[in-house]
Amino acid sequence: MIERQETKQRMSRIVKHNGTIYLCGQVCADATQGIKEQTQTMLDKVETLLEQAGSDKEHMLSATIYIKDMKDFAEMNEVWDNWVPAGHAPARACVEASMAREALLVEISVIAAEK
Repeated sequence: MIERQETKQRMSRIVKHNGTIYLCGQVCADATQGIKEQTQTMLDKVETLLEQAGSDKEHMLSATIYIKDMKDFAEMNEVWDNWVPAGHAPARACVEASMAREALLVEISVIAAEK
């Protein structure tokens, strides 16, 4: 069975299937902020969605991070490293990419297991 939450025309914020949770891409709460702040509020949103879906950071399987400019890579990683629980890092990819809005600096897509 596939369960979709907060479904709109283009996407669902959460999709659950066979104990796996897929989150749609998450961006920051305030795009006027710098990379560290954008990364932190983006990860806060991920954490909230994981909890809503019946999971948490320790159950992340995979994360794909899209960063507007690799010059921000080290600062983004500083926030990421403090957010991910020790010993629970997911498989991860990080790529430089154009963003849907000019002010966005980072976006993440997460796959996790249910608790």
